[in-house]
Amino acid sequence: QVQLDESGGGSVQAGGSLTLSCTASGRAFLDRVMGWFRQVPGNEREFVAGINWSGSTLYTDSVKGRFTISRDNAKNTVYLQMNSLKPEDTALYHCTVDQTATHVIRQAARYYDSWGQGTQVTVAS
Repeated sequence: QVQLDESGGGSVQAGGSLTLSCTASGRAFLDRVMGWFRQVPGNEREFVAGINWSGSTLYTDSVKGRFTISRDNAKNTVYLQMNSLKPEDTALYHCTVDQTATHVIRQAARYYDSWGQGTQVTVAS
């Protein structure tokens, strides 16, 4: 059974920073695409960032230049460094794995088949 555990969320002022972590257990994901999505009540999950096995990354336009995704395969962990946070970044952030993809980072939630329970990020103006 795959389990993804997120941590690092919290409440910050606009312009602040947070680093989210996600550790996978149950199997290794050394060669799989991992990603972060976010969701606000009433909306669908939105792709934030993804990283493939070789370290190539993809970001949604609204976070480019502010967020950085990285992974530590030895620790089976993926990170999301979030800088210059804005109130519109407020959401529940989920870690996920695309178990069928190694190279291509897909942005649709339907391609991802393992999800964490999420960590809340709240940015005050």
